[in-house]
Amino acid sequence: MFANLVRLIRDWKRYNQSLSELSRLGDRELADIGISRSDIQRVAWNATHQH
Repeated sequence: MFANLVRLIRDWKRYNQSLSELSRLGDRELADIGISRSDIQRVAWNATHQH
C-alpha cells in the first residue's frame, strides 16, 4: 500500500512537471514538435506512464 502511494505521488509530480513544461511553450514551438495546445494534457499523461 505504501509503495502504491509513493508511485502515485511520483507519477503525479512527473505529470505536473510535463504539463508545466509543455504549457510554457508557444504555439509555434508546440507545432514544431507536432502537438497542439489541446494535446498537452494527453501528451503529459502518456509521458508519465511510459516510465
